[in-house]
Formats: sequence, C-alpha cells, structure tokens
Amino acid sequence: MSDAPRDGNHLGEAARKEAERAELLAHDPEPSLARRFGQIGILGWMIVIPVLVGIFAGSWLDRLLGTGITLAAALTFAGAALGLWLAFRWMHEQ
Repeated sequence: MSDAPRDGNHLGEAARKEAERAELLAHDPEPSLARRFGQIGILGWMIVIPVLVGIFAGSWLDRLLGTGITLAAALTFAGAALGLWLAFRWMHEQ
C-alpha cells in the first residue's frame, strides 16, 4: 500500500493552514515591544495593589483589635488570591 495520497492531503492541509495564519497575521499584526511591556506592567500592578491593600488594611485592623498579625496575614493572602485571579481573567480576555 502506498502512503502517497495521504501525504499529499497532509501537505495540502499544511499549506492551507499556513495561508490562513499568514492572512490572520496580515490583519492582526504582532503587538509592539512597548505594548508588551505595558501589558506586563498592568499585570504587575493588578497583582501588587490588592496585596498592598490587604497588608495595610490587615495591619490597621490588627492594631485596632490587638490580634497580632492574624488579620494582616489573612488579608495579605486574600489580596494575593484576588490579584492573581484578576490577572488571570485579564490575560484570558486579551
């Protein structure tokens, strides 16, 4: 048995997919380096800000209630979880 017809189909399919990729790239070019750095900066702040809010709010509540570092640790963890979730959601929307 010969595999030649199947190889021809694979080659035609690969060429068609490459043409589709080239057309998509022509309509939607790769973002610039500055845009990539901007996206990285947004992701960083999206994670850092909820963590900082958790630290400051937890420290303030700990001082107010005299609970040591319990609330600061809990709210820092909650802020990190929130920031990572927001970043994950933002990345999938892009």
